Amino acid sequence: MERELLIIGAGLAGCEAAWQAAKEGVRVRLFEMKPKKFSPAHKSPGLAELVCSNSLRSAQVTSAIGLLKQELRRCGSLIMEAADATKVPAGKAHAVDRELFSSFITKRIEEHPLITVIREEASEIPSDQVVIVATGPLSSEAIISSLRKLVGGDFLSFYDAIAPIVDADSIDTKVVFRQSRYGPVGQGDYLNCPMNREQYEHFVSELLSAEKVPLKDFESPRYFEGCLPVEIMAERGLDTLRFGPMKPVGLVYPRTGEQPWAVVQLRAENRQETMFNMVGFQTKLKWNEQKRVFRMIPGLGKAEFVRLGSIHRNTFVCAPRVLDPDLSLKAQKGCFLAGQISGVEGYVESTAMGLLAGMNAARRLSGRQTLRPPAETALGALITHLTEAKPETFQPMNVNFGLFPRLKKKMPKRERGRAYAERALKALDIFLKEKGA
Repeated sequence: MERELLIIGAGLAGCEAAWQAAKEGVRVRLFEMKPKKFSPAHKSPGLAELVCSNSLRSAQVTSAIGLLKQELRRCGSLIMEAADATKVPAGKAHAVDRELFSSFITKRIEEHPLITVIREEASEIPSDQVVIVATGPLSSEAIISSLRKLVGGDFLSFYDAIAPIVDADSIDTKVVFRQSRYGPVGQGDYLNCPMNREQYEHFVSELLSAEKVPLKDFESPRYFEGCLPVEIMAERGLDTLRFGPMKPVGLVYPRTGEQPWAVVQLRAENRQETMFNMVGFQTKLKWNEQKRVFRMIPGLGKAEFVRLGSIHRNTFVCAPRVLDPDLSLKAQKGCFLAGQISGVEGYVESTAMGLLAGMNAARRLSGRQTLRPPAETALGALITHLTEAKPETFQPMNVNFGLFPRLKKKMPKRERGRAYAERALKALDIFLKEKGA
């Protein structure tokens, strides 16, 4: 009988899983409900659509996220191949042109002879075949209902917010200035909107009093700390934003030669720099209020918003209770979870779980032992978090060095990232060679 894998969801994780399984010679049926049906956050019919920021965060291998990207490259990740091919300037960050990124992946997936994309909603998780559920944090009610039957009530929710995008032509270039943090004025990948103290305090006051989108009666606000709405951060104190996304450190306002009291940074959304993302300004303000309050920012007085911010619910399983280290369900070994629904947070982390789920599902189909990367690697550190965290307090997590085994030697902070990276990549290379992955 020909080996066949069913994958539900063609986001980052689902596409990566399909690619990895196909590399193993497995025939894949990849279900994607778009364009027949869209989630509240998705707009494009393309696969692997980025619905929040276009940034994959730090590009430096000495950071945990940069290390994870390097590990994915060594494992032959399609998503990282696309990310490298569609980069846009973003300083030390790795940002992509989201349309080119999605198009690149869609083309590769649709052209692969072993992958069949089925543009329909899959409403049930089959029990008689190997399947990967990669439906993401906005999974359809049908899939959630089917998955709940397998894992019981071990579901949690938090709310994720999207930052606005501004049309470049509507930005006042006489007010904003170009500079990457600590870089030379007039150069760099960010536009900066400077504020003095009076402007900043007035802005925070208006932000706090602005109308917000109310939660439904059955919803409770459980935000992910790494992606808090800007107004929620402002509620934590007058200076919270000034020491967070509006931090002015390392920036010099050319008109005065001094550091501004606060800044709003804008990052290019595409290669042509026709659109700019408001960095760290994810929000749940009502749309009219977003326009009113954000146009108080110097340089954005006449801003035209290509996309306004929004908020949506993310759903994920309590991984320590329901997942094995190979990402299969304890309750159904032939069902694997991948992406954010597995309990990770972030584009790259979701991709990583797709990669591992795809590899392991293929191995399960062929009767081979499934894989668990070494704990010293970024891939392994995420698996450790998913399977060994305390279930009572489990929350989605971005990759970070706090998840890794401690280094044997104490060293200055600036040297630790390199030491973690060197140890991880060495362990990964040995693992891949030994396992033939």
